[in-house]
Parts: sequence; structure tokens; C-alpha cells
Amino acid sequence: MYGVLADLLVVVHLGFVFFVVCGGFLVWRWPRLVWAHIPSTLWGIGIELWGCICPLTPWENWFRGQAGEVGYEGNFIEHYLIPILYPTELTRLVQILLAGVVFVVNLVAYGTWWYRYRSVAVRRAR
Repeated sequence: MYGVLADLLVVVHLGFVFFVVCGGFLVWRWPRLVWAHIPSTLWGIGIELWGCICPLTPWENWFRGQAGEVGYEGNFIEHYLIPILYPTELTRLVQILLAGVVFVVNLVAYGTWWYRYRSVAVRRAR
């Protein structure tokens, strides 16, 4: 059962990472989502900038340990995403770049959303 919980937590963690990176585009469709997305994005950027480990990672490792499996060192991104995205190990510079990517993607998402929102508001005002 603990192994299943660890795997489920990985899915939740991946979903959260996706939401942090791409959630600004979801705000286009569901504007009220902004209230969940902005704090999530700030959290994700902060975790990367300060080199912290997300609390979900120790929980996953604990579940794996309870299931008799071996946990892993480092954080979620180092273990699951960096091997997919980058052939080398995660460095401090890469973490800062990842935070920058999250920031820029969301800046584009919110900038476009704001532009579209303002355009509609101006047309309605005329």
C-alpha cells in the first residue's frame, strides 16, 4: 500500500509542477484559478531559487521506505525531471535557470491574458 501511495504522490507532484509551469495558461479559461496559481508559482520559484526540497519529496521517500523500497537523495526535480531534461547533474545554475523559465512562461501567460482582458474591456466600453 505504501508503494502505491508513493507512486500516487509522484503523480500529484508532477501535476503540481505542471500547474506551476503552465497554470497561467489555464487562467485564460478559468480566471479564478489565479488565486491558486500565483501562490503555487511563487512557491515553485522559491523552492528552486533557494535550493530547498519540496515537502512532498521526503513524504514520498518515507512512503517508499515503509514499502521496503529505497528512497532517493536530492529533490523531486533532480530525481525525476532532470534525468529526462538534462544529461548532466542538477547544478545551482540549472536550478536558477529553471526558476527563470517558470517565471518567463508565466509572465508570457499572464501578459497575454491581461492584454486579451484589456482588449475585451476596451471594446465593451466603446
